[in-house]
Amino acid sequence: MRVVAGRDRGHEGKVIQAFPRDGKIVVEKVNLLKKHIRSRKQGEPGQRIELAAPISVTRVQLLCGSCGKVTRVGMIGSGADKRRVCKKCKKEI
Repeated sequence: MRVVAGRDRGHEGKVIQAFPRDGKIVVEKVNLLKKHIRSRKQGEPGQRIELAAPISVTRVQLLCGSCGKVTRVGMIGSGADKRRVCKKCKKEI
């Protein structure tokens, strides 16, 4: 996926998690937040962890594996033989 809008515009990564009900996905190395963790034991230092937060599906676009361009998805076939294809190069995704 490639981010096409927002502060992480132009970044690419794989989808780690999807939330279809909310219309959001988590993409690796995109929309990183820093979470501060308090130390558990006395004398042990606290930590800052970077987490990838969910981003809206409307802000990302699919990358075609064969032509390498951002594209929309088309459908070919019907019923059980239905397949997703790239709108630009017409190859199966």
